[in-house]
Amino acid sequence: MRTIKKSGINLIFYQLLQKLPGFEALAGLVVFFIIFSFTATRFITLESLGGIATVASELGIVACGVTILMVSGEIDLSVGTVFGFSAMILAIASNAGIPVGVGFILALLFATFAGLINGLITTQFGIPSFIATLGTMMFWRGILIGITGGFSVRFWGSSRLLDILNSEIIGMFRTSSLWFIGIALCLYFVLIKTPYGNAVYATGGNKEAARLLGVSINKVKIINFIISALLAGFAGCIQFARFYSVDPVRGSGLELEAIAATVVGGTLMSGGYGNVVGTLFGALLMGMVRSGLVMSGAPAYWYEAFIGLILIIAVIINTKLGAWTK
Repeated sequence: MRTIKKSGINLIFYQLLQKLPGFEALAGLVVFFIIFSFTATRFITLESLGGIATVASELGIVACGVTILMVSGEIDLSVGTVFGFSAMILAIASNAGIPVGVGFILALLFATFAGLINGLITTQFGIPSFIATLGTMMFWRGILIGITGGFSVRFWGSSRLLDILNSEIIGMFRTSSLWFIGIALCLYFVLIKTPYGNAVYATGGNKEAARLLGVSINKVKIINFIISALLAGFAGCIQFARFYSVDPVRGSGLELEAIAATVVGGTLMSGGYGNVVGTLFGALLMGMVRSGLVMSGAPAYWYEAFIGLILIIAVIINTKLGAWTK
């Protein structure tokens, strides 16, 4: 095995990675904050910061689920579709006179089922998760468009549950930020402080060694697929609670943003290494860039260009990080 010499800047970079999880995302967050402070009108205001937190929270909840799945060595491209499908279930159920709470449960049950299907296809048939979830992404999106006929659905009523999921607290800061922080803290605790977290890291790092240690590889992966889809569905319901409407293409491209936030946060795409703290910073970075570009007057497509660029840079960094951790 090749040995990486850790000296000079490499040593400093390596030590920062060990002591401050997700510091690369945090560094990017600081840099872009400074840039937009000078280039974007009214960027440093409570209204602006609240808007960034809202966008980052909805993305971040999805990215947290993607993180725990990627740490175990798998990936889920269907989270954007599950996000939109779950929101649509909640919208249709609510308009049909079904209590919002029941519609919410139905939406989460669908997300759980979608995650279970992804896990079973990947583990039982040996199909790479990239292909398996690409297939389910297209399958569920097609059904969603077919059911709705391509039309949006709006809920004209009111609900205390929707207010709890996503309503204003102070200024533009919303309860979705509290949900994001709470979920991130819970998953951080699970990954770092519990035997299950050790099993997740072992599964992604060296599944054969993990199997010899008694870890049920398939069980861990299936559970993580369910967590990933469930959080995507939950985030979809949270966004529906903000707009009270949903369209059939809601969540399209979200999977790439979630993967970008996760990778920027330091999670290896090869598995075995990563943390939710870094993902939190990564999601905030994505939200800041999206809002900052708009406030700077840049065309919307520049955000997509940024995602592509940041993914390439993050993968390069993570490739070197992967060599260090082996």
